[in-house]
This record gives sequence, C-alpha cells and structure tokens, in this order.
Amino acid sequence: MKKTYVLLIAAVSLSACGTFDRVKRIGKAPEMTPIENPAKIYGRKPVVMPMPAKAYEGDRANSLWRTGARTFFNDQRAHQIGDILTVSIRIEDKAKIKNSTERTRTSGEDSDLTNLFGLERKLGQINPASLTSFGSTSSNKGEGTVDRAESVNLTVAAVVTQVLPNGNMVIAGRQEVRINHEVRELLVSGVVRPEDIASDNVIEHTQIAEARISYGGRGTLSDVQNPRYGQELFDILFPF
Repeated sequence: MKKTYVLLIAAVSLSACGTFDRVKRIGKAPEMTPIENPAKIYGRKPVVMPMPAKAYEGDRANSLWRTGARTFFNDQRAHQIGDILTVSIRIEDKAKIKNSTERTRTSGEDSDLTNLFGLERKLGQINPASLTSFGSTSSNKGEGTVDRAESVNLTVAAVVTQVLPNGNMVIAGRQEVRINHEVRELLVSGVVRPEDIASDNVIEHTQIAEARISYGGRGTLSDVQNPRYGQELFDILFPF
C-alpha cells in the first residue's frame, strides 16, 4: 500500500508541475527554442559504425581531379562539418491489413473407474467414476483490420554535425514555425552519403540511413487535443 501511495503522490506532483507551467503560459504565445549547436538536438553521443579500409589515393595531391568531385570546378555540395544541405521529405504510405482467427478445442478423459479401494460405500452419494472423469471446451475468435494512409510533404535544411571515417556524414536539422499560439516543429537526423546528394545540394529522405523524422506541434490546439492528466492517470492505474 505504501508503494501505491508513493506512486500516486509522485504522479500528482508531476501533473501539478505541468499544470502550473500551463497556468503561467496563459495568454502568452509558445516560446521559440533558442538557436544552439545542432549536434545537441539528439545528444552529443557520436555515431559509431563499421568502417572500410581507407583506399590509397597515391599522388593525387597535385592532381586537378578531386576525389568525389563531379567536375573540375568547386563542388558546392555539403561535405564537411558545419555545411548545410536541404532534406526533401516526401512520404506517401498506405497499408491495409485484415486478419481473422478462429479456434475451437474439445477434450475429455474418463478412466471408467467403478471401485475406489472399497471406500465407495463410505463416500455416500459420490460416484467414484466422476472423480476421474474430466472434460474441457474452449473457443476463441478474433478479427482485426488496419486501413492507414499517410501523406507528408516537407522540406527542411540540416547541418552536417559529424563526418565519419569513410566519408559518410551525420546530419541534424530542426525547423520551427509559429502561427498565433501554435508552434509546428520538424526534426530530422540520420547518416547520408556524399554521392547521394544532388547537384543542387538536396537529398531525399529515402536516401538517409538511420533516419529519424519527427513532425508535431505544441501550443493551445495541441493542449486541447491531449487528454487530461487525471484521465491519463486513470487509464494507467485502472486494471480493467
């Protein structure tokens, strides 16, 4: 019981802190996030992946041709830490699944026992045969349907935060747009290959490895759409 009370007090305290913060924001527009080091968006932990052996480039220091370049002119695509590239997000996902399962099982056991070591007379109305007769019946039927369609069409600029030993780059970008009292936030991060970046310095989201794309919002409308703290606590604690 003590543990239950402690959990309830902790949950109420957390919800109270969030409520006080919302009370302080009454009549005010949501604050924008200050500009900071993009490497901190998803933490400072560096990406570690298996790397191939570095190829020998010979005496290319005096060559007019640069490795990875498409022309003899300067390559304007992102290639080092701090460079900016554009990420094009075009998601058109559709999924339709329908499952149906049905199971029925009946079992029975009977040993045809008529005597029980002479004790059947002392048992009165109890029939020894009923003591070793077992039977069970079970049935299960379930149906499930998924019909989902998603469409996302966004563009965001990202910054190169790390260059891996094989030349691949880790990128991270964030975009915030505030309209009245509602802030829309777009986050993107992942690992890209320099050769997948187009000549106009744009890369498709399908060419980003370990892609993490988040699109959401916060503000007055988002607060109204979210369930109340008491309702969330009730859904967590109520066992039925």
